Amino acid sequence: MTCKPPGTPLSRFLFAILAYVSLGIGLVAIVVPGLPTTEFILLAAWAATRSSPRLSAWLESHRLFGPILYNWRNGKLIARRAKISATISMLICAVLMLSLLKHAWPMYLALTGMGMGNLWIWSRPEPAPQV
Repeated sequence: MTCKPPGTPLSRFLFAILAYVSLGIGLVAIVVPGLPTTEFILLAAWAATRSSPRLSAWLESHRLFGPILYNWRNGKLIARRAKISATISMLICAVLMLSLLKHAWPMYLALTGMGMGNLWIWSRPEPAPQV
């Protein structure tokens, strides 16, 4: 017997769509500089807990996503490696934007958003080193 998440069938369906779309974007973001992976995986996990116990369990036991979710759920921690990866990804994206796009206010707004996101990421505590 499986345990259904709370909510109406419609809300579970909408959360499932959000979970799978977020997971898809997160998977694409692994290889596309500038797209945040962690945030989309966290959103997918949150939506999956409200729609699909199977997807939620898969995410939590995944070798790449599982530790990210564990750290987040146990103190809102972000590993240093993830912080460095996010920073490098944002820098690559910023350089590409500055060199390839017309310098208009939307680009500067995006750069400001990346900078603020990066500051927030680095403000999060890190998990204790493994012994």
